[in-house]
Amino acid sequence: MVKHAARPVLKAAHDIVFKHVHGSNLIYNCAWEDPRLDREMLRLDATSKVVMITSAGCNALDYLLDDPAEIHAIDMNFRQNALLELKMALITRGNFEDLFEMFGIGSHPSHKTLYQEVRETLSESARKFWDKRITFFNPGSMKKSFFYHGTSGLAAWVMGQALFRLKPNIRNYALALLDATTLDEQRTAWEMIEREVWTGFIDWLVRQPALMTLLGVPRPQIKLIQDSYPGGLSGYVKDKMRHVFTELPAADNYFWRVYITGSYTLACCPNYLRRENQDVLRARVNRLKPYTTTISNFLREHPGEYSHFILLDHQDWLAAHDTQALREEWELIFANSRPGAKILMRSAGLEVDFIPESIRARLRFQPEITTRLHPRDRVGTYGSTHFAEILP
Repeated sequence: MVKHAARPVLKAAHDIVFKHVHGSNLIYNCAWEDPRLDREMLRLDATSKVVMITSAGCNALDYLLDDPAEIHAIDMNFRQNALLELKMALITRGNFEDLFEMFGIGSHPSHKTLYQEVRETLSESARKFWDKRITFFNPGSMKKSFFYHGTSGLAAWVMGQALFRLKPNIRNYALALLDATTLDEQRTAWEMIEREVWTGFIDWLVRQPALMTLLGVPRPQIKLIQDSYPGGLSGYVKDKMRHVFTELPAADNYFWRVYITGSYTLACCPNYLRRENQDVLRARVNRLKPYTTTISNFLREHPGEYSHFILLDHQDWLAAHDTQALREEWELIFANSRPGAKILMRSAGLEVDFIPESIRARLRFQPEITTRLHPRDRVGTYGSTHFAEILP
């Protein structure tokens, strides 16, 4: 009885900690959605006007390669927009080697000097953040890489430290997996990793709310996984990772490489870090505008006829915590969309039932597309992908 009565208190405490962590830190230092699949679904062109959640800004820059008219990147956390602004400033500056050293290698010996060169082009809030945090790129720091900063980076670093200390061979197995040239080689490497990793300690660690909070996974998403996945949270993580590393080529999986090694390579990195894309990105970067606000407030303040809405997975949280805000956001999306506007979102759950029926009735989902593409997602951590068209 006492244990049962304590559950609401523990849930409330988790939510408070989650809110504090997300309101006080950079969460995502790289995007955790696969833009290769996004662009295949979205099919952006010169008429496209995109509204999206910023995250780390990697994918907003990726979408520019399809020549959209405008992209509006929105995030409630000004630190996420500060990260995007710094990437945009370095692209505009035009020195590929410095850009890649900062955001490809994850550090730069002249990071402070480089920052001062672009500082005045940033917004006040971005300057406020980077004035205190540009040392994230210090190669002499304990973590050595920007990608082990921010809460998601910290979680990756902690996991890596725990694994590499407990199981010294894991690092070599991981490098063998990343350098594999065939799926058979990857499967062999993964079998060795899985045998070593899924001990009682690691199984316990991935179920800890503190780790999930650092990774940006709120309690409602954890509950979605626990309720809908047969193996619960640890089974979900294990199965998702097995799929990514045994069924999809690792050679271009920059999402996992950066957290395993702390850096990208020239051959395995996001498109905004490829030399051949720099001229195009520099010419189009002014079409990308960051805003620190909510999707709803943005649409109130900037009404228009937008063609694409990229909502990531934040609907999971709204559905669990604030259904009124969820309905309000959808009404504003409907009111500010052009005919046939497209919606892309992801979920920790396996179904789209977190969206109220009255809203789903105004959308035409395209499971024939997402069913085909979702298994090819190089990140592989979401339960489902949903792509829909707004009905007339």
